[in-house]
Amino acid sequence: GLKYPGIKNFDPNNPGKILLMNLNEDDPIVLELNITGSKFDLSSFNPHGISTFTDEDNTVYLLVVNHPDYKSTIELFKFQEEEKSLLHLKTIRHRLLPNVNDIVAVGPEQFYATNDHYFVNQYLRSWELYLGLAWSYVVYYSPNEVRVVAEGLDFANGINISPDGKYVYIAELLAHKIHVYEKHANWTLTPLKTLDFDTLVDNISVDPVTGDLWVGCHPNGIKIFFYNAENPPASEVLRIQNILTEEPKVTLVYAENGTVLQGSTVASVYKGKLLIGTVFHKALYCKL
Repeated sequence: GLKYPGIKNFDPNNPGKILLMNLNEDDPIVLELNITGSKFDLSSFNPHGISTFTDEDNTVYLLVVNHPDYKSTIELFKFQEEEKSLLHLKTIRHRLLPNVNDIVAVGPEQFYATNDHYFVNQYLRSWELYLGLAWSYVVYYSPNEVRVVAEGLDFANGINISPDGKYVYIAELLAHKIHVYEKHANWTLTPLKTLDFDTLVDNISVDPVTGDLWVGCHPNGIKIFFYNAENPPASEVLRIQNILTEEPKVTLVYAENGTVLQGSTVASVYKGKLLIGTVFHKALYCKL
């Protein structure tokens, strides 16, 4: 699970891992990917949001939000399929990436990233949360240019992009909203529409075939921050179809009170199979 200030962790002494599942298999197993690269410190690995980018030569890059010592970096890996391993290529740091939550890659070293807080100091961050200051923001990063492309958000969280690359989706967790932005050729974003929900929307996955959004949600988010094993946080998964139309269809696909799955944050589909991840609990695999 994620090691995050004020959040429950069931295994605080072990570093994070990147796991691999092949959903083309009838009964997929979970495999830990070996991470290589002399400059990468595995002992402080604390992964958060992840995104992949496949280059024209079919090279697969994995970009991972990392919080070593509660700081924020982006780790760039090359996926080596034959060896089932990740080669660490570089660590990205920037002053406009102080509190990264999630990223969506648009190139091997290009991405949009959400900062879920404005302040870095833990005391100031708690006041930011308590006062409801909508100061979090979204950044576009490339080796040549880094700039804020969306701001005024109350805990910017999950982010993803439409299959055609024309629209960017951003979850505003504490405002219970998902924003749709139009992406332009110069990488700027223009607000297009907003959807409101009665649950806390966390991470967004996009079905590459249908363009549907799959969202991991928290129906009672306070239980994430004040964990009680006797009354654990519940899980919800929403599917959003036709989000660009006047009447998108929102379906509650999975709902569970925490006895099976606690604190769902993300859901992803592939060929009728659903994978649900959580903040600090288990992952759930099922067939739709």
